[in-house]
Amino acid sequence: MTANAQDHRFDPPWNNPPESSVMFTVPGVDNVPDFFGDINDPQLVVFFAGNQFMCIDDLLASFKNEYPQYHRIFAETLPPGILAKQIAGGSLTVGNMRVTLKPDVYTAGKSRILQMTDYFSDTAAYAYNKLAIMVSKGNPKKVKGLKDLGRKDIRVSMPNPAWEGIGKRIEEAYVKAGGENLKKIIMEKKVADSTTYLTQIHHRQSPMRILYNQSDAAPVWFSEVYYQQMINHPVEMVRIPDKGNITATYMAGLMKNAPHAQAAKDFMNFLVSPTAKAIYQKYGFTTN
Repeated sequence: MTANAQDHRFDPPWNNPPESSVMFTVPGVDNVPDFFGDINDPQLVVFFAGNQFMCIDDLLASFKNEYPQYHRIFAETLPPGILAKQIAGGSLTVGNMRVTLKPDVYTAGKSRILQMTDYFSDTAAYAYNKLAIMVSKGNPKKVKGLKDLGRKDIRVSMPNPAWEGIGKRIEEAYVKAGGENLKKIIMEKKVADSTTYLTQIHHRQSPMRILYNQSDAAPVWFSEVYYQQMINHPVEMVRIPDKGNITATYMAGLMKNAPHAQAAKDFMNFLVSPTAKAIYQKYGFTTN
C-alpha cells in the first residue's frame, strides 16, 4: 500500500516527549517537534543545528544526571541559519507561539560558527558527519549515487542553501560528482520544473517526503538515514564514497551574553566529554 500525506503514521515528533499532566500532541496539527523541554524559566537554553534532534533526549538526560543542579532545560533544533536570525533579531514565532528566550549555547557547522565569532566567548568542536542519500526501502528508482539525482525521473528533496548549512555542502558534493553542470541541473533546471523540492527544514521534511512518496531521493547527513533506520522507518541508505563526500564539523559557541553563564560553561564541558561523544556515536555521528 502506498502511503499518502493524509496518513500521519510517520509524522514527528520522533523523540520521546517529556511527561506532563496533559499529553496533547496531534499529528499534522500540533506537534512542535523541534522545541524541547521547559520553556518556562529555564536554567539553560541551547540552540542546536537541527539535524542533531535525535541526540537531544539522551544528551539532556545525561547532562542532568552529571549536573543535577539543572532541572529545567530548553532546546531548539532548527536550521542553523534560522537560529542565527533568531539570535540576531531576538525572537522567533512558530504558529501562534513567540519565543524570546536568548540562548546560552549555539551549535552549528564550523563555517557558520566562524562567521559569528563576535557572538561567542568560547568555541569547541565536538562531532563530525558526512553525507549520504536517503531513498525508500528497496530503492525503487535504483539510485546509485549523486549523479543519479540529475535524472529527469528522480524527484529530489534538497536542503535550501539559503539557510541550511548542509545545502552548500551538498552543492560541493554535486560538483565533485558531476561538475558544475550537475549542480546546475539539480539546483536550477530541476528546481524550475519542480523535480527538485527545496526544503525549509530538511531534517524533518526530507525523511517525510521519502516516507510519503513525495520524493525519490534526499541527500542528507549520514546520521539522518541512520536514525530513520534505527526507528524502523522504511528507508534505505545509498552511501557516497569518501572521495566524493565531504566532512562536516559541529562546533558549539558559548554566547558572550549567556543569561545562564555557569550552566553554559558546564554544558560546553559536557559536549566534549566521553559521555556526550558516546551519545553522538550512538546516532551515527563520529567524534574524531
